[in-house]
Amino acid sequence: MNHIDPRYDLTRFLPTSAKEVALRGWEDLDIIIFSGDAYVDHPSFGAAVIGRVLEAAGYKVAIVPQPNWRDDLRDFRKLGRPKLFFGVSAGAMDSMVNHYTASRRLRHDDAYTPGGRHGARPDYPTVVYSRILKDIFPDVPVIAGGIEASLRRLAHYDYWQDRLRPSILAECAADMIVYGMGELPLLEIAARLKRGVRISEITDVPQSVFRLAPSRPTPQDTITLHPYEDCLREKRLHAENFRHIEIQSNKMHGRPIMQACGETRILAMPMCPPMTTAQIDASFDLPYTRLPHPRYKGRDIPAYDMIRHSICMHRGCFGGCAFCTISAHQGKFIASRSQRSIMREARQVTAMHDFKGYISDLGGPSANMYAMHGRDLSKCEKCARPSCLHPAPCPNLDNDHRPLLSVYHQVDALPEVKKSFIGSGVRYDLSMAPHPDPKAEEAGNRYMRELITSHVSGRLKVAPEHTSASVLEVMRKPSFSLFHKFKRFFDKTCRETGLRQQLIPYFISSHPGCTAADMAELAAATKDLNFHLEQVQDFTPTPMTLSTTIFYTGIHPYTLEPLHTPVTPAEKQEQRSFFFWYEPEQRRNIIASLRHMKRTDLIDRLYGHHPNDPHARPHAGRSRKPTRGHHKK
Repeated sequence: MNHIDPRYDLTRFLPTSAKEVALRGWEDLDIIIFSGDAYVDHPSFGAAVIGRVLEAAGYKVAIVPQPNWRDDLRDFRKLGRPKLFFGVSAGAMDSMVNHYTASRRLRHDDAYTPGGRHGARPDYPTVVYSRILKDIFPDVPVIAGGIEASLRRLAHYDYWQDRLRPSILAECAADMIVYGMGELPLLEIAARLKRGVRISEITDVPQSVFRLAPSRPTPQDTITLHPYEDCLREKRLHAENFRHIEIQSNKMHGRPIMQACGETRILAMPMCPPMTTAQIDASFDLPYTRLPHPRYKGRDIPAYDMIRHSICMHRGCFGGCAFCTISAHQGKFIASRSQRSIMREARQVTAMHDFKGYISDLGGPSANMYAMHGRDLSKCEKCARPSCLHPAPCPNLDNDHRPLLSVYHQVDALPEVKKSFIGSGVRYDLSMAPHPDPKAEEAGNRYMRELITSHVSGRLKVAPEHTSASVLEVMRKPSFSLFHKFKRFFDKTCRETGLRQQLIPYFISSHPGCTAADMAELAAATKDLNFHLEQVQDFTPTPMTLSTTIFYTGIHPYTLEPLHTPVTPAEKQEQRSFFFWYEPEQRRNIIASLRHMKRTDLIDRLYGHHPNDPHARPHAGRSRKPTRGHHKK
């Protein structure tokens, strides 16, 4: 009797070919999903999540990963016509972020493709895939989802084309967008289509975006944005629009938003309320194999290699960073899994054939927001502020870290687990924030200590992002003085425990509001702390963030006042060079820049005698060969 290795048993995965459909005994399909990513059957990959959720609801679902859009289009025809709809997604990243660097240079790899090979997806797959499907199957509904469609759901600035673009729904052939985490909206839409409702008649599902028919009235309580064409003529109007979009995205009960594009009216329904623990557990507890599809046998998928032994414990982020898209996609409110569900997945990870005892990440969008919410939820229901941490932690926020520590302890108690790492971004301003309950406040300190002593492999990465108070204010990040406080805690903990850990800070250059003088101050401030920076990034404008809106308009949407923004390659390069002040080839240009600014005091701090000069006394945390890595929030 032949025994099939479970890793290569096609019947354990959603089908990707006609042969696999036949293995299921199916003669037709209800839903076919086209994805710009390789198919990895793991709860961190959106196409797998949506496929599994729909499958669990009784639908026959298949996935066509990375279809060839250049040839005779056989990939788009091979599974035929679904009964209900086609789903299209660019993948887990916006395709332009995936394809191009901050300097608009073409990347030569793709982490979501076997072998890291570039070129397996087009620019804007949402547009390309939907047009092809509508050409071949004009009467079959097409629903777009994923990061690209989600963050381009209304007019947005496209950095790579350097222009304001309309809603992606005005440029693609999809009938509808489902934005954000789409399990609940898609289940509702699929149920209605199955009952025979036409997709043009589905106009009230949360998190859906669609073209409003001329005969249909605008729903009550709708916010009407400035039309796209008006925003093209006057950038200030786009800034005004963004404020409405962000506020409604961060409300528990938002309002519909409408924007005209030519003769077309685009209507975006508000977000769903945050998922309940039972709902999010139901999504994570589905029978994922946690493996790439067998079609990729022998080829590594870099993005999968990074997360194969990781566990996501919650969704959402209330940090509200100006340059981050998490809240625009996942929402501000935290949806946390039960400890039972997390432990179930932890046991599944330990049973994997290649598990060596180390969980690579026990986290979420932000590592330490698990099970956190407002103490008085009625206040949260009315709240419209985009961040619960800026300009100061909300007095209503319950930042108790004890539930999170309980999960850490349970996972680490599993006999197969040697160590669990925290690879997600840690908000030290959250763990250091006060709490009215002394035991909860003590738990914040205990969390930081356990993080440093038990969940770091020599290097703890945190993201102060900048040192300038004015730049941090625009970023919606805490004062750099808080990083100093955290560093003192870190150093003290390492001394007391005899550990030789490194603290690795992330920083961003050329962010709106940042000047060359601010970057020079950053260089001096980090030199004083004996850092040779390696985790740095030049600000990259991505759709639907506050920072990108400022970059494009030159105006802060909440004040409507002008704000200096570095936009030219020369200014951006000048700012970036200050990260690497210690490199001999940068020294002459930096000194010239500082003289031009009349900041000879900083020349002395960077290149004169200084008691903490790292050339004289290397810092324990200094990389022998600094790398210019990219920080992605």
